[in-house]
Amino acid sequence: MVERPVAPTAPELVLETETGFTVMSPGREYRVGRDPLSDVVLDDDRVSWHHAVLRAGVGHWTIEDENSTNGTYADGHRVHAWDVGPGSVIRFGSPSDGPRAVLTGRAPERAPERLSGVHRPASTGTFRQPTSVRPLPERTVRIGRAADNDLVIDDLIVSRHHAELRARPDGTYEIADLGSHNGTYLNGLPVDRARITPGDIVGVGHSAFCLVGDQLQEYVDTGEISLDVQELSVAVDQGRKRLVDKVTFPVGEKCLLAVVGPSGAGKSTLLNALTGQRPADTGTVLYDGRDLYHDYAELRQRIGLVPQDDILHTQLTVHRALTYAAELRFPQDTAKAERRARVDEVIRELGLEQRARQPIHSLSGGQRKRVSVALELLTKPSLLFLDEPTSGLDPGMDRSVMHMLRGLADDGRTVIVVTHSVLSLDVCDRLLVLAPGGRTAYYGPPGDALAFFGFEQWPEAFEAFDQDLDRDWAGEYHDSPFHRQYVEAAMDRPYLPELEPLAGEPPPKPPKPQSRTAQLGTLVRRYAAVLSADRVFLAIMIALPFVLGGMTRALAGGRLDRETSLNALLILCVGAVLTGAANAVRELVKERVIHRRERAVGLSRSAYLMSKVVVLGIVTVLQAVVLTLVALVGVDLGAPGGEGVLMPPLVEITIAVALLAFTAMMLGLVVSALVRKEEVTMPLLVLLAIAQVVFCGTLLRVDGVPGLEQAAWLVPSRWAFAAMAGTIDLVRIAPEGDDPLFEHTAGVWLLDLGMLLVLSAACGFAVARLLRRQEPAVMRKQR
Repeated sequence: MVERPVAPTAPELVLETETGFTVMSPGREYRVGRDPLSDVVLDDDRVSWHHAVLRAGVGHWTIEDENSTNGTYADGHRVHAWDVGPGSVIRFGSPSDGPRAVLTGRAPERAPERLSGVHRPASTGTFRQPTSVRPLPERTVRIGRAADNDLVIDDLIVSRHHAELRARPDGTYEIADLGSHNGTYLNGLPVDRARITPGDIVGVGHSAFCLVGDQLQEYVDTGEISLDVQELSVAVDQGRKRLVDKVTFPVGEKCLLAVVGPSGAGKSTLLNALTGQRPADTGTVLYDGRDLYHDYAELRQRIGLVPQDDILHTQLTVHRALTYAAELRFPQDTAKAERRARVDEVIRELGLEQRARQPIHSLSGGQRKRVSVALELLTKPSLLFLDEPTSGLDPGMDRSVMHMLRGLADDGRTVIVVTHSVLSLDVCDRLLVLAPGGRTAYYGPPGDALAFFGFEQWPEAFEAFDQDLDRDWAGEYHDSPFHRQYVEAAMDRPYLPELEPLAGEPPPKPPKPQSRTAQLGTLVRRYAAVLSADRVFLAIMIALPFVLGGMTRALAGGRLDRETSLNALLILCVGAVLTGAANAVRELVKERVIHRRERAVGLSRSAYLMSKVVVLGIVTVLQAVVLTLVALVGVDLGAPGGEGVLMPPLVEITIAVALLAFTAMMLGLVVSALVRKEEVTMPLLVLLAIAQVVFCGTLLRVDGVPGLEQAAWLVPSRWAFAAMAGTIDLVRIAPEGDDPLFEHTAGVWLLDLGMLLVLSAACGFAVARLLRRQEPAVMRKQR
């Protein structure tokens, strides 16, 4: 293809996609497609191999579709050729959820500074004076926590050997991640290896590096950061109902902000938007000048979130729970002594030394909340959010918790607390009051709020919010001196222009965990410790197989014959199902809040699920073996010639019962992932057991009955009972039990067991999908 002449007046642009940045100079064309040789590679089946091309024109750029199958879209319309420039948003393959590219102006080749009314690329941020300055290296510089690095970062979320800054032969530089635990970032996006230019920001832990002239400047996030919220809105029902409506406020350094308002005013929705759990539809959240949604992958480690419910396993002691949390959040190469030292430091900071060896469930409500805060402080977050931390506490505990938060802010953090309590607002620096509809009714010093509303007591104000629906609370505040002083003047720059809706476009995903195996090992040990600490549950798990096995033995007598075989095998099936499902049916729903929070800071979904499968699987199989041995050891199983299909009859029946119990356990995990409340699991467990009895093929004949036979294929007990029936040749013992799946042949027996494995795998897949659906949108692309 002949190169087209390019006018020198075309601007240099930056094309941002989910996978990174491309700086486009007007001297050449830039091809977009699935072809790995494209300038911009989009790995999506809806994108054609050669999809589109970007060309510079006279003073502008044009995108031209190359007859792609699914089209190129700008402003929601399919285009063939379209002029684009800074601010243009392009989608490829689908107008709603196809891969997205955004064009921005070229970042200035200087150190990042505060935005000043102009919407520059979201990667630029707020940094003060550099912590350190050194000449640009002429060789490779290794960055990490270990003392043998060229550039040592004393930060536990940084790996020992984290990344390398490499000088290239052409005089430029590149950053390369060395398989770090928490990732390396370029302008807020995770990278494995990428070229860097002056003005780019390289993020490693709490540190950022920037090339400025002939210097490498380091900026360390010490916790003294600001948060600017601008025109934040969240809507549901396709935009017809707003839960948060154009909320704007600044939060300064070391500030303690309380968010209050009547029920339904959007406090929790605002919290989710501020933390990135549910990004707002429109508006901007600036973490010290950096777009939180754009840079969420990097900044998530600097944000602590304490939900209303406990995010710790209450069976563990304080020290043990925090130790497991440190293992999951810190790099795998962190020494045990380093983790222990950080855990002890946090325990001292929150005054929990006397409670360190005490089980969490035995603590008071205020002390449990301190432990939840301690967990979040392990990684030294600069921004700490708390949702209803004083809910259910008496006034004394309420004030104690609020004073604790005051101390955390004074130590160099920005703390935002959502609360219904108004008892201790005086310890806060700022108060945000939301009116019904999620609009700002007041933002300013807590002591001036009641006078502003014209009331003497908070109950009067909250009652007015609910009853005086015609009063324009937000309008009154917007026109008041409080808004001019505490919002407009405090934000020291004009509002950014309203961004396009973010709905359906989650922030860039964080990097995948570097070691799921290490996470799995920690999760398995933690889960085993939790189960062993629950003495009642442990006693039930031990006793259940002996009780059910004894019942089966009483029915079997000394021999499985025509009268006893059906009942004995049926009780074995019911016992295995109850044992397996009962073990698992509560395990996911009761940990949902914990899992959701841990996922947001990098826990692998597959490692979490596998930890449940491994621990519960071992326990369940052992129970099934005990159940079978108690029931059938010494019993004449009546197999032809005393032999099973492939192995001794007792071994074959034990395998069938163990596989049935394991499959029932997986089915229990499906139920646990599906329900919203723990109380619902017990009725579903009973229904599950009844279904196994009805469809196993003994009480009700299912073979040859259209519809019923196909439905029975999905019932694990159908296949386990058939395998056991084949082992003892039930058709020979009780001819009325004739069923093709009961045949005493190797092929049929292996089919029965194989179907149990297939059902187990299908349940595992279903659980993974259900767990994904319950997670924050930003985590859903990560395993």
